[in-house]
Amino acid sequence: MKRIRLIVAYDGTNYSGWQKQDNALAIEQLLNETLSKLLNEEIEVIGASRTDAGVHALANVAVFDTNSKIPADKFSYMLNQWLPKDVRIRKSDEVDPDWHPRAVKSDKTYEYKIFNARHEIPLLMKDSYFVYLKMDMEKMRQGAKYLEGEHDFTSFASRGGSAKSTVRSINSIEIKEEAVDDLNEQERLIRIRINGNGFLYNMVRIIVGTLVQVATGLREPEDIVKILEEKDRDAAGPTAPAKGLTLIKLNYHD
Repeated sequence: MKRIRLIVAYDGTNYSGWQKQDNALAIEQLLNETLSKLLNEEIEVIGASRTDAGVHALANVAVFDTNSKIPADKFSYMLNQWLPKDVRIRKSDEVDPDWHPRAVKSDKTYEYKIFNARHEIPLLMKDSYFVYLKMDMEKMRQGAKYLEGEHDFTSFASRGGSAKSTVRSINSIEIKEEAVDDLNEQERLIRIRINGNGFLYNMVRIIVGTLVQVATGLREPEDIVKILEEKDRDAAGPTAPAKGLTLIKLNYHD
């Protein structure tokens, strides 16, 4: 028996998230079914990050145990021949039998994309949040600074989460903007990259929804401090759409 690690990339548009559901197709279920058919044995993958419905991933991590004699690095090539085109295994390798993607100390990086313009562009509709209101990026950056460090993020978590603690550490929030092309200088793609030691249910999307309110003048940057102190979901802004969010990377500290 050996344990294989997969680096998984996917477009989450057509899936109900990572975790398998009774009435919808999830990435975890897809991998289980594909591996079980390929190896002719019952396979259950263990994922590192349970991304929500519609959320994308550039490098999620999963492991599974198998008796197969197939070399570890060949699983990526074999799986990619069987999987749909919106799911790809970027790398496969062998890890220690007790290596667990959620038990090892790590940090995660998420990116959220916002398209700020007067009109939508079809090619950007699939993986970015369209905001037509004018956005003050300096105010957004000021607000984001208050979120860095260790805080109780109860206000930035959807109710119903299963986390034992609502204290998390955000290491950095980087906000960059770029022109889409030279046709209209008012159109810009905004990338918000958040790195932390862990995230609560919908935490990144609620942070983005709140920072958009700051950038559009509905709140002041200093309001972030009050929102954290409230420890109440109703104190923060709306949950930004799932389609703008991508899990970029997991950094393992072993």
